[in-house]
Amino acid sequence: MCMMRAAGLLAAVPVSVLLTISFFVLVALRKVDEKGVKAFGYVVVALLWLATLVVFSGGVYKISTGRPKMPCMMMDKGPMSMMDKAPMPMPDKPKMYR
Repeated sequence: MCMMRAAGLLAAVPVSVLLTISFFVLVALRKVDEKGVKAFGYVVVALLWLATLVVFSGGVYKISTGRPKMPCMMMDKGPMSMMDKAPMPMPDKPKMYR
């Protein structure tokens, strides 16, 4: 059985990291007096929040659907199931020269 729904909960780690970084950027912006640096800081914070929204929505999608981006091809039968269908041809033994 695939545990793909639980994998969406792992989105909480990058979301918390991105929000923490944006918080410290906002704290640093309070101490800055130059308008150019403040504008750049707000742009950085907006990009961090956008990245947080993308990661969070991806996690919610993963939890709600439970489908992975790539299909689980070998989950049911195991990794050796592909070998059963078409065996690989073995090369001839090399000849030993004396």
